[in-house]
Amino acid sequence: MGGAEMLIRLLCLAAATAFSPLASAQSGETTTRQVHIISSGDGPAAQTLDLPMSQAAIIHLPVDTADVLVTNPAIADAVIRTPRRAYLLGMTTGSTNAFFFDANGDLILDLQIRVDRDVRALQDTIDRFLPDSRITAEAMNNNIVLSGSAPDAASADSARRLAQQWVENPENVLSMIAIEGRQQVMLRVRIVEMQRTIVRQLGIDLSAVAQLDDLAVSVATSNEFSLVGRSLGGFAGNLNYTNSGGGDISSAGGLIRALEQIGLVRTLAEPNLTATSGEAANFLAGGGEFPVPTGRDRDGNIMVEYKQFGVGLGFTPIVLSEGRISLRISTEVSELSSQGALSLGETSVTDDQGNIIGTVPGVTIPALNVTRAETTVELPSGGSLVLAGLIQEETRQNLNGIPGIQNIPVLGALARSRDFENQETELVIIVTPYLVDPTNDAQISSPADGFATASEIETMLFGHINRAYGVPGADTSGQSWRGPIGFLFD
Repeated sequence: MGGAEMLIRLLCLAAATAFSPLASAQSGETTTRQVHIISSGDGPAAQTLDLPMSQAAIIHLPVDTADVLVTNPAIADAVIRTPRRAYLLGMTTGSTNAFFFDANGDLILDLQIRVDRDVRALQDTIDRFLPDSRITAEAMNNNIVLSGSAPDAASADSARRLAQQWVENPENVLSMIAIEGRQQVMLRVRIVEMQRTIVRQLGIDLSAVAQLDDLAVSVATSNEFSLVGRSLGGFAGNLNYTNSGGGDISSAGGLIRALEQIGLVRTLAEPNLTATSGEAANFLAGGGEFPVPTGRDRDGNIMVEYKQFGVGLGFTPIVLSEGRISLRISTEVSELSSQGALSLGETSVTDDQGNIIGTVPGVTIPALNVTRAETTVELPSGGSLVLAGLIQEETRQNLNGIPGIQNIPVLGALARSRDFENQETELVIIVTPYLVDPTNDAQISSPADGFATASEIETMLFGHINRAYGVPGADTSGQSWRGPIGFLFD
C-alpha cells in the first residue's frame, strides 16, 4: 500500500471520526459502530462483526497493536490510528477476517467480518409506509431477506417491491413474509349454456323410364342433403305414373321428402371450489377424456394420448385485503363433434424385408367444439360478476339441383332440394368469491344423509324407490325455507 493512499484513508477516517458527534447530534443516531475488545487473558480474542457496506467501525483493543492483516482487502479495509484503536471500512459485500498483532508478533484479535448491504433505510421505509405490518429486512451477501408477518397479501407484495429498489436484480429479494387472517377463498360458479338448433330439409327425388324402340332409358335424381350429410326422415310422399297405353315414357315417379327439426340443449354446472390465496384450483364436469392417436410404436400399434372435454373451470385467487379478492379465472365448455373429425385409414405392417405381415385398422379422431374465456377481475367477498355472455350464431344453407333446370321459375323447384341449418349458442358464467374458514364436521351434511331404500312392499305396491322418513307428529309450523332446497327422486 502506497504512502499517499495510506494518508488519504487516514484523513478520511479521521474526518469521519471528528464529525461523527456532530452528525449524531443532527440526526439523532450515529452510523459508526464502536467495538470494545475485552481480553480474556487465556489467548487471543475472537469476535464476529457485521459491518454495513460503505460504513466504518471503530475497534478498541485491550493492548497495543503493531500490525494488522486483512485476508481480503477488497471486502474490508483496516487502518491503525493509535496503538489501541483501529478503523474498519466495509468495501463490498462478502466475508473476510482481520488479524491484529502486538509488537512481539503475538495474535491479539481474530475478527470475523461480514459486510452486507445497509438495510436500515429500507427498514425505516417499510415501517413508515406499512405500519400495520411486522416485517423485518435483513441483508445476506447481495440478497435481501424479508421476514415477519403482514395483514394481507397486498402489504407483503408492497414490501417486496420496496426491497427490490435496493438491489440490482429483483430476484435477489427473498420474501418469507407470513400472511395473517383468512386466506382461503371459495369460488361459487354457475355455468349456463343454451344451444338451439333448427334444421329444415325439402327435396324431390325424380325418376322416369323411357322406351326408345328396343332400348330402355332410366333417369333419376337423388338428394343427398350434403349440409347435414343424410336425410333426417320426416314426411315422405310418392307420386307414380305408369303409361299403360304405350308411348315413349313408360313410367315416372317422384319422392317428396320434407323435415323440420328443432333441438334445444341446456348445459348447467354449479361447481364450488376452494383454494388458498395464490394457489390454483381446477374443476372438470360433464365430460371426460377421449383418446387421440399420437403415433405408432415399432410393432405398428397406435399410441394414444387422452384429452379432456366437458365443463372446465380454473381459478387462482389472491387476497389483497379484507374483503378484496383478485381472481384469475379461466373457463371452458367443450364437446365432441363430428365436424372437423380426422379419419385415418388402415396401415400395413411390414417386416424387415418389406413383406406385409398384417394391417392395422384405421381410426376416426373426433373434433372439439370449444367455448373458452379467461380474464382477471377484482371482487369483494360475496360480490358477483357475469364473466362472459358469449353469443354465437351460425347459419348454413345448401341448394342442390339439376343444372339449368333448377333455374326455371316455378318448375325449377321440382329439380332442386334445400338443406338449411341454424344454430345459436349462448354461454353465461356467473362467479361469486367468498373468504371462508374451516367448519366443524358436525355442521356438514350431504345429500345422502337420511336416505333409506324402500322395502320390497313399498316398491311393488306404491312404486317408491326411497323410503319416506321423518319424525311422526313433528311440528313444522313457523318454519320457512329460503332458496332452492330438497332433492327430487324419479
